[in-house]
Amino acid sequence: MELKINNQIKQFALDSLTVQALLDLEIPEKQNGIALAINNTVIPKSDWNFHLIQETDDILIISATQGG
Repeated sequence: MELKINNQIKQFALDSLTVQALLDLEIPEKQNGIALAINNTVIPKSDWNFHLIQETDDILIISATQGG
């Protein structure tokens, strides 16, 4: 499966991925303080285990940062 994540094309050997499975592969160590949007629609964290990603999806992963 080929996905566009944060404007980068990435290849995955899996045919089907949930949002949570993708995050487990991409950022297994830091999943707190992030938001995820697919095709400009924010996916609530409560849906991450169920929302299936399609090969044509444009995925944006945003990490919260502290600033002052």
